[in-house]
Amino acid sequence: MNSTPATNSLSPGRRYPIGAEITASGVHFRVWAPRSKSVSVVIDGKREEPLQPEVNGYYSGLVENVRPGSHYRFKLGTGEFPDPASRFQPEGPHGPSQIVDPAGFQWTDSAWKGIPRQGQVVYEFHVGTLTPEGTWRSAINELQRLADLGITTLEVMPVADFPGRRGWGYDGVDMFAPTQLYGTPDDFRAFVDRAHALGMGVILDVVYNHFGPDGNYLLQFSENYLTKKRKNDWGDSINFDGPDSASVREFFITNAAYWIDEFHLDGLRLDATQQIHDASESHVLLEMQQAVRKAAGGRQTWIVAENDMQQAWLVRDPEKDGFGLDATWNDDSHHVAKVALTGRTEAYMAGFTGAAREFVALSKWGYLYQGTRHEIVNGVRGECAIDLQPWNFVNFLQNHDQVANSLRGDRVHAISNDGRVRALTAWLLLGTATPMLFMGQEYGATTPFLFFADHAEPNLSKAVAEGRAKFLAMFPSVASPEAQAVIPNAEADETFVRSKLDFAERDRNHEALTLHRDLIALRKSEPHFANALRGNFDAAVLTNDAFAIRWFREKDDRLLIVNLGHDIHWESVPEPLLAPGLGATWKLEWSSEHPKYGGIGTPPIQTDTHFHIPSQSAILLRV
Repeated sequence: MNSTPATNSLSPGRRYPIGAEITASGVHFRVWAPRSKSVSVVIDGKREEPLQPEVNGYYSGLVENVRPGSHYRFKLGTGEFPDPASRFQPEGPHGPSQIVDPAGFQWTDSAWKGIPRQGQVVYEFHVGTLTPEGTWRSAINELQRLADLGITTLEVMPVADFPGRRGWGYDGVDMFAPTQLYGTPDDFRAFVDRAHALGMGVILDVVYNHFGPDGNYLLQFSENYLTKKRKNDWGDSINFDGPDSASVREFFITNAAYWIDEFHLDGLRLDATQQIHDASESHVLLEMQQAVRKAAGGRQTWIVAENDMQQAWLVRDPEKDGFGLDATWNDDSHHVAKVALTGRTEAYMAGFTGAAREFVALSKWGYLYQGTRHEIVNGVRGECAIDLQPWNFVNFLQNHDQVANSLRGDRVHAISNDGRVRALTAWLLLGTATPMLFMGQEYGATTPFLFFADHAEPNLSKAVAEGRAKFLAMFPSVASPEAQAVIPNAEADETFVRSKLDFAERDRNHEALTLHRDLIALRKSEPHFANALRGNFDAAVLTNDAFAIRWFREKDDRLLIVNLGHDIHWESVPEPLLAPGLGATWKLEWSSEHPKYGGIGTPPIQTDTHFHIPSQSAILLRV
């Protein structure tokens, strides 16, 4: 159970229970440091002001004549350390914290209403590799292009500050400080403000299951930020339900609200929620969700969970004993598509066949594994989710993990047949679930996305390299000595540079870009697709390699047929979903084999004598 509530009341003028906040009288500092018998704040390396002790291990105090931009550290009995709730670390996690005035930025998005649960087209990206410069300011220049593509929601990989010159962001240690590698906090705000002006929401990938191994000074303030009672994939778990957990919970719940409030973000993507352990009566994820909604002040927010265990209650309403999140990544969608596109069933792709029946089940029910046995876990995986709506699931053909979890960081479209890729892109972007693209996917980028990092400490660098090699060895093809020998060095500058997008490819690969733009426009213009609900569509297996999805609207049905195999030529058509209805005929609305997409053309689909479905294609019919 939780300990005593972390705080009794906030000091006048404060908005959050922790951190440095500018008030009318000066800067008010507040920190939780139960390990220390005294705490003072050292400003600009020379001015030291004592903080007053409060109950439950907190220290606070108002310091006059301090300006935004000033640097500070907290002085404990063991030394001087950055603020756990620092809003910015201009010299990185090992340097001093900086006082930031969040009210100094001039927002222009007062009319922005946020993003609803339904109708999203998500675009995941890494700030440091989206552009050659790898900054917020350069990323702003790409926003018009993404808006023109039809993207509605930008999903930013983690930005909480971490040591080194580069990284994916999943080893963050300063949870409130957007890393200085990409610019200032106001640069981040300018990015969000511009996205809103172009009609796009922005959600942030946050890591609430572990801290990074370097630059984490939280244990200097309290050893109870972590617990050894539970382990996860990265070591000790965060303490959400043990001694002093009330203050730890407060820290993370405040962080979730902070991004929504001070950066006008439209939601969060919660990393690896299966590793967030909490036996409290009120789970911390539920309280985070509530804090996010409150911080939005009426704006619509969207919270997405990554959850390897496929726990459906994450997205059920609290009235149904759920946590009230909006959606969950559906890894099954990737695994089925990857097998269908490549034929490879290594590692966690085992248990998937890429057959039509799996695409039908994904389209109708979301997860494939909902409490049935899965060979990789050697037991039951998932739980019943058939009560959820299609938009509760985020489907994808690739993401940052799945591209990088290969020997060369190859994107799936680079290692598969073009016709099949086009066909499954149609299934993704017209399908029933919420679709997500990974940066560069829209124009068939050939640049890899590799695992990259920068650890100054040699032993840590070695441990990371060994851990990465061991992880990739789960794929038998990568476990061989010759493959292990060519795994890209995560610490090398070249590995990072190679992962940056090459914008020249957008012009060269105009066919792929046109395909994605047309499909997203179709999805947004026709209510069949973006607003699919249980009961207004159905799906059927046609052959082992072909399936159909039909959306029902009065005298205005749509039928998507995806065929990943050979030509199908039927003189008899034994499938009710293919029947157009009394007096109606199917008309071709769209085909993945249109020459403008690089296809070879589409023969007549329905004649008086036969029904023909071309090979390795997707066709959209309407009555």
